[in-house]
Amino acid sequence: MSDQSLDKLPLTSRARVLVVGLGPGSREAIPAGTWSALTAGVPVWLRTRIHPTVAALEEAGVSYRSFDELYDSLPTFDQIYDAMVERLLAEARKDRLVYAVPGHPLVAEASVQRLLKQADGAGVSVDLLAGASFLDALFMDLRLDPSSGLTVLDGLALPSEGLPQGEAPVIIAQVYDRQVASDVKLTLMERYPDDFPVTVVRAAGVPGERRIETHPLYELDRLDWVDHLTSLYLPPLAPERTRLVGGRGADAAVAPAGGPALSRYSLDPLMRVVERLRAPGGCPWDREQTHQSLRPFVLEEAFEVAEALDLKDLDKLQEELGDLLLQVALHAAIAQESSEFRLADVVEGITAKLIRRHPHVFGDVTVSGTEEVLRNWEIIKGQEKRNRGQEEPKSALAGVPVDLPALMRAHKLQKKASRVGFDWPDFQGSWEKVKEEMGELEEAYTSGDSGRIRDELGDLLFAVVNAARFLGAEPEAALGATIAKFNRRFAYVEAAAARQGKRVQDMTLAEMDRLWEAAKESE
Repeated sequence: MSDQSLDKLPLTSRARVLVVGLGPGSREAIPAGTWSALTAGVPVWLRTRIHPTVAALEEAGVSYRSFDELYDSLPTFDQIYDAMVERLLAEARKDRLVYAVPGHPLVAEASVQRLLKQADGAGVSVDLLAGASFLDALFMDLRLDPSSGLTVLDGLALPSEGLPQGEAPVIIAQVYDRQVASDVKLTLMERYPDDFPVTVVRAAGVPGERRIETHPLYELDRLDWVDHLTSLYLPPLAPERTRLVGGRGADAAVAPAGGPALSRYSLDPLMRVVERLRAPGGCPWDREQTHQSLRPFVLEEAFEVAEALDLKDLDKLQEELGDLLLQVALHAAIAQESSEFRLADVVEGITAKLIRRHPHVFGDVTVSGTEEVLRNWEIIKGQEKRNRGQEEPKSALAGVPVDLPALMRAHKLQKKASRVGFDWPDFQGSWEKVKEEMGELEEAYTSGDSGRIRDELGDLLFAVVNAARFLGAEPEAALGATIAKFNRRFAYVEAAAARQGKRVQDMTLAEMDRLWEAAKESE
């Protein structure tokens, strides 16, 4: 094609790339100059052919090429846009071309921004023709006047920090699909209540295809009609104030007042209290804490949660979960002070991990049952490590914390060994091993060798844990229940002895045994 072919374009420049906007979706919204450029016979590249105006191009006989295959072949939008720009620059060095994008070229078009940044360095000139923005259509459909203030965000690059405070309305573009909708929802929930009304607009300004509905924020990723033409509108939040309630010093809590809280389940109030405790002039004890100094408290609080579960005491469980959450908040605050990570990063990380490791829930994977879920979990876990450049564990038993209680650790190690086939075929094999170890412990006792006794006792306990696994019983929980039962029955013995005017230390074993049997009967 000769350079004169560009003369058909409505430009006086000699730009190698002309970027044009296809408008929000209707043929009528494409300006005459843009339509002339598209139909001038110059090579046309579309960012995506999934746009309502493409049908009109095809009816007009316009041939084009699109970048749609990149969306299927590359894992991230950053890589997709980089590949688009690289190809456009390469093609522009050979011949002039038109690059067409949905909406306006400069509104929520990351590929255009990257093209403009890289074009000068590549020696490629770029010019632009404006198109009607999706914002124009949204303003009409929502009867919205933006002059009083408006924040526009890209759903593909929603900031985890610096979210709008809610004083002005917000429009979020490019909510491409339900996965993007899920990411947007989780980010917005750091600022907005989970039931905050969000207006979802699909195909704004496109007659016959437009759909506008208002839903609570938590339902956003449940809408099966969300697609590449979808945007969100969030009205302003009412002003938020916080106050201390309770007036009981350390027992006081931060609560919303004078309007809805930004999020009913936000951890911001907790973090504000923790940050205040660790700030200059805060609590001396809290200010002295480090990750290592808090280590014992994490374990202690976790065991207290477990105790509340065993007691089936829901009031205690709520309290102990709060104490455990405080430990999480303290570690996050310490990490934030050295710019390592924030609590929001912790929440984001575990949320993403849960979605990744449950493709049978959030993807199209089908599983037959729990065992297949666990196998997939380990496979995905290994892939995550490879993606981070970590070496594969050299042992199938890797990943069991050494600080777990011994019974719990033995149980987890045996389960890992079982997954690679190192296991008894059934309970009977494990039970025979228990009996074998009992005999060996008896022999060790007869020998009087304390080291051998310890070793054989350990072997017997390990074999009992294995048998428990075949029985479907958690050995740590089973032993914990027995300890609790022992405590109850011994307390009964002490109380019964006191009623008789006796102390247990003054009673004979036979007397205590009778009371013990009575305790069993009472249960």
